[in-house]
Amino acid sequence: MTTEQRLEPVSTQKRGRMAADLTERLDATLLPNPAIPSTSTQPPEEPPGDIGSKLLRPHTIVSFLIALAIMVFFFRQLNISLADVWADLSKARLQYFFAAFGLYYVAMFLRGMRWGWMLRAAEVDREPDASIPGTVQLTEILMLSWFVNCLVPARLGDAYRSYVLKRESKVPFSASLGTILAERIVDLFVLVVMMVGAGILTFRGHSTPGKAEQVYLASGVLMALGLAGLIGLWFARHFIERRIPEKWRVQFANLHHSLFACLRRPGRYAGISVVIWVLDGARLMLVAKSLGVDLTAATSVFVALMASLLTTLPITPAGLGVVETAIIVVLKWVDVTPSLATSVAVLDRLITYWSLILIGLILYIKRFRSEVK
Repeated sequence: MTTEQRLEPVSTQKRGRMAADLTERLDATLLPNPAIPSTSTQPPEEPPGDIGSKLLRPHTIVSFLIALAIMVFFFRQLNISLADVWADLSKARLQYFFAAFGLYYVAMFLRGMRWGWMLRAAEVDREPDASIPGTVQLTEILMLSWFVNCLVPARLGDAYRSYVLKRESKVPFSASLGTILAERIVDLFVLVVMMVGAGILTFRGHSTPGKAEQVYLASGVLMALGLAGLIGLWFARHFIERRIPEKWRVQFANLHHSLFACLRRPGRYAGISVVIWVLDGARLMLVAKSLGVDLTAATSVFVALMASLLTTLPITPAGLGVVETAIIVVLKWVDVTPSLATSVAVLDRLITYWSLILIGLILYIKRFRSEVK
């Protein structure tokens, strides 16, 4: 009897016990005080929503200190005048800034819509009592996960997203995690192709093509690793199943099914990804225009996509410090002054980092209040 045949008769009750076990493990590591309604009939021992405990963990504090050190170091290396930056920011035309803000959250809504498509493709609602929320709720959950990514390193927000969906809609954690992995892979492949194309257009005949080529190479290596991992996961499924503990086999099967159910027909997901990345480029172009900097479409797309790629680095929360520095450096390559480049980075991160913290905190408190009432 094959491993796949042994997995079929697994009862719904056993799946439920395994999902509960995984949720308990996540509770103990990521969210000891969850901020969303619990499926347990027992009341929580402590009130939910204790974000402070996560922020005060040593590795989180260290990650913020690293971000601060990166910014201080490069500000000194680039001789950036804070007085000049403030002067540039004070002259910003707010109509362009708010238009950029709107585009960012339109793209977020599209991400929520695409995630709903992936959840339906993976048939995650075939489990008892499981349901797929509407696009607005999925977008809120997505924003909550990005909020967590802005506070803690290592992109723990992706696990948080599956956790919230499990708690609110009883979708198996491993199944939704498979859709998130598929989403990341699609985004990565489209991002690399678009970024390299935009970079070639931006730096064609420019004096700093060698530095841009290093970015292309790093992106290509990352995409190759992702492709190799996918191929390995597809062909090594049964090999992996035979070697992991039996209690995790159902979870692995759920993740594997969801991942490849989404990637079986990736066309429309990739199409949405193209639209999202174009909107990101348009956002950066509007931010620059608000400061009187005219960037070409290719340059805007290249810088915005490079910044998005750097947010995946597990060193600092959402690439804090790294992203800002990279935006400044690349804009200098296209002859934007250091103070203006810094002003563009500040305004853009006001949208893509600080607004997420504010809105995410509001959504987090909203769920906390709904539980204690």
